[in-house]
Amino acid sequence: MAHTVRACYLALIFVIMSPLVQTTIADVCKRGDVTVEPSRVLPLGSAVNISCSLKPKQGCSPYSNLNRLSLYKFHQKIKFQLGHSLSSQVSGLPLGTTVFVCKLACGSSEEIQICGAEISVGVVPEQPQNLSCTQKGERGTVACTWDRGRDTHLPTAYTLQLNGPKNLTWQKTCNDYYCDHLDLGINLTLESPESSYTARVTTISDLGNASSFPSTFTFLDIVRPLPPWDIRIKCANDSVSRCTLQWRDEGMVLFNRLRYRPSSSRSWNMVNTTNAKGRHDLLDLKPFTDYEFQVSSKLHLYKGSWSDWSESLRMQTPEEEPTGTLDVWYIRQNTDYRRQQISLFWKNLSVSEARGKILHYQVTLLEVTGEKATLQNITEHTSWTWVIPRTENWAVAVSAANSKGSSLPTRINITDLCGTGLLAPGQVSANSEGMDNIMVMWEPPGEAASAVQEYVVEWRELHPGRGTRPPLNWLRTPPYNVSALISENIKPHICYEIRVHALSGHRGGCRSIRGDSAHKAPLSGPHINVITEEKGRILISWDEIPAQEQMGCILHYRIYWKEQSSTSQPRFCEIPYSVSENSHPIDSLQPRVRYVLWMTALTAAGESPRGNEREFCLQGKANWSTFVAASICTAIIMVGIFSMRCFRQKVFVLLSALRPQWCNREIPDPANSTWAKNYLITEEVQLPVDRLLTDGPAPKEPEPLVISEVLHQVTPVFRQLLHANWPEKGKGDQGHYTSEETGYSASRLPPPRALTAETGQLVDLYKVLGGRSPNSKPGNPASPSRVLPGDYLPTQEGYLPSNIDYLPAHEAPGTEPPEELEPQHISLSVFPSSTLQPLPFSCGEKLTLDRLKMGCGSLML
Repeated sequence: MAHTVRACYLALIFVIMSPLVQTTIADVCKRGDVTVEPSRVLPLGSAVNISCSLKPKQGCSPYSNLNRLSLYKFHQKIKFQLGHSLSSQVSGLPLGTTVFVCKLACGSSEEIQICGAEISVGVVPEQPQNLSCTQKGERGTVACTWDRGRDTHLPTAYTLQLNGPKNLTWQKTCNDYYCDHLDLGINLTLESPESSYTARVTTISDLGNASSFPSTFTFLDIVRPLPPWDIRIKCANDSVSRCTLQWRDEGMVLFNRLRYRPSSSRSWNMVNTTNAKGRHDLLDLKPFTDYEFQVSSKLHLYKGSWSDWSESLRMQTPEEEPTGTLDVWYIRQNTDYRRQQISLFWKNLSVSEARGKILHYQVTLLEVTGEKATLQNITEHTSWTWVIPRTENWAVAVSAANSKGSSLPTRINITDLCGTGLLAPGQVSANSEGMDNIMVMWEPPGEAASAVQEYVVEWRELHPGRGTRPPLNWLRTPPYNVSALISENIKPHICYEIRVHALSGHRGGCRSIRGDSAHKAPLSGPHINVITEEKGRILISWDEIPAQEQMGCILHYRIYWKEQSSTSQPRFCEIPYSVSENSHPIDSLQPRVRYVLWMTALTAAGESPRGNEREFCLQGKANWSTFVAASICTAIIMVGIFSMRCFRQKVFVLLSALRPQWCNREIPDPANSTWAKNYLITEEVQLPVDRLLTDGPAPKEPEPLVISEVLHQVTPVFRQLLHANWPEKGKGDQGHYTSEETGYSASRLPPPRALTAETGQLVDLYKVLGGRSPNSKPGNPASPSRVLPGDYLPTQEGYLPSNIDYLPAHEAPGTEPPEELEPQHISLSVFPSSTLQPLPFSCGEKLTLDRLKMGCGSLML
């Protein structure tokens, strides 16, 4: 429905536009005419006169000088003139059609188109050549073809005329510019095979005409059979030894030709047959091969033409038993002192040798001494690995099998392929030959060169990817060759381990090398993972560069090091590459110096970027001679310094000041006062401690007791007092105090005999003083005394200076101190004590008891 509406719409537009187009053409030449002489169709190189004239009353005004006529060639003005007409001669027109237009301008107004003309330029038609006619098949029609010759650039008509017996004529015309064939649409039959026919083609244009030579032929000359069809092939007994190709033809066909080829080949095998009747036996086909077959036909041996080739038939021939033997190679490795691992590899048979699809391979392990099969195995792979004892001699046989049978087995004896040093080839080299080839060259093995039966070049990737086993490749070469180009499974920027074997019977020698087909500088450097110290040197261990970043065979490693803060050039050592070693010692580092270390790798193309950096400090022993020399120098200097007395005194004072207070040899105590020493000498009457503490109240202002501080050896009695143990808790007397008591009067002190007779009572006195609580009040018994350690020191208030080391053995009351005193101990301890606060004093100054405060609250456990 949509198509119908669209067709109606287009028809309506055509009806409306046709009158408009005609009106426009009429309007163009309404004002005047353009004439062309001699003709509007001209041969190439001719000249033409073009005239333009106005019709009456179509000018601008009756005055001709106001009419301006212009002649244009396409859009280019070639002439203009005032008046009612214009004429111009034009030459040199190109082939094809040229348009001329005449225009009128009135004064300064816009030009108006008056009329125009088209002039065509061409060439005379040439005589058609090579006229031939054919009829496809018995029921086809006659069609003729010819060569037109050069292009006329003008409308040309081609007329084909065929004349036959009994004055029969057939004719057909073609008006196409490029017409070179015509089908007459008639069919010739075999009723009169000797009847002749004549064909001619005529070319006609405005510049002339031309006819071809007549072509005479018979039915057998022009009939071309149709291509054969329904092609098939059959092999008797499913064997390739006799296969028959079959097809179908037209009934009049007497001759055939066949062509066939393997699908992998470009050349054809040709076979001609006569009166084949649609079948032919092929005896030279190969088994299990894909073939392409085609057939062509012809009616007469000398007349007519071959048909087109039939459509291709593709098929695979049947299988046959394999021929040839496998190429087997092996690798032998000892696993322990009793066993060895044998890895066998073999190459696939060629298509012509396999003669079918190989289903599996049969591997037979033989013990050479008994020639008895020890193990038989079937595998679909081209490799096989087994572990066998090292004590016996072994041989292996490998064969391939398809659906029709097995190939002859390949037998090899398991020996040490590199065991004979005399057979080892000389210097081996590997050079790159493009992106995927390596040229391997070697020298014959010296005196044993004449015994070499063949060389085997073996190669595989040096660093395959993780989890993959590198494929083993090898090739064999005769003993007179000392080079081989390896290209199988070779990739650029990959390092390969190449080994050349020289074989002589069951013996062999080998030599290996590394090589690559193309190389670049490695993309990264080795990664240092461990640095250890041993015997004054370091051992650096690193990880291998990933295989995809090595970019070829690594030739050397470099280990760089420099001091951490140094700006000088780093030092380095170069290590030849080794597959099995990833560590190297360095013994040129200085102890106790921090170094930065890194590594790089080098190929034949250059050096890699640096790997990771590691810091390390060698903790080695210092040089013993240096240590001894420094010690001797220091000892000499110290002896010289301490030989001066003044320096020794200053050092002694400084060390005494730096000594912690808790390290003092003697504990300052009120017992060190002068009154205690005086009573020790003059009094012998023992006064109980409890009486001293419980007697009447003390005078309001007790008489000061002057204490002279001297630095002499303390008496044995006071030394005994200072180091006496405190009695246990609960033992001893308790004393009472008044609220105004801050000290003890000399009149209430016990007689000196109490100090000389029994020191325990004086200890009780310290016990009572230590047991006094800050909360004690007059008339109340003191709180129970606490058990204090023997080295107890009172603190805070009422404490004697701690920088007095020595006391005089005997001193009379009121005696002045000696004029010259020994150096005092100045308290500059680095262990400050908040509990021991020595009283300030100056050398030789009198210290009175009224300045001595012994508050119970200052005592502490």
